Amino acid sequence: MHTYCYSHLEDFVKSFYSRLHIYQPTDLNMFQIAKELRIKVFFWPNGSQALFFEQTGYIFLNNELSPQQQWQDFTHELCHVLLHSGDQMHLHPLFVEYQEHKAKNFAMHAAIPTFMLDELYRIHKYRLSVWMIQEMFNVEENFAKKRLIQYAEKLKCIS
Repeated sequence: MHTYCYSHLEDFVKSFYSRLHIYQPTDLNMFQIAKELRIKVFFWPNGSQALFFEQTGYIFLNNELSPQQQWQDFTHELCHVLLHSGDQMHLHPLFVEYQEHKAKNFAMHAAIPTFMLDELYRIHKYRLSVWMIQEMFNVEENFAKKRLIQYAEKLKCIS
């Protein structure tokens, strides 16, 4: 077993999911997460986005995306709802870029949480595959690949 020091984001995701009673990949459900957080989710033909109106968070997901892409977009937009403020139309472009970078990173960790990867790593004797991650976490191949590389790189740093 490896000794892995969680980052602030990894701790946040683990604590956040624990409060929602999410402990394994089969518990990851955007509709249940939205319901618990009182976030309204809508599907529409435009790009995915999030907004607040009268203290309520709204996530709009593109209805033409695959379920995997919708889940990935949901976790990205969830970051905006939980951790960001301001209307990006009125923010400095560099701050918008910063928020988007943070939301992409958050999405990787929220869609495929480190604490769940740790358990798979332990169970499967270090043989995590992109296909396994895709199937278990309902994400696209490229997304799974990026997250697995991110996870493996951090493991290398602590070995």
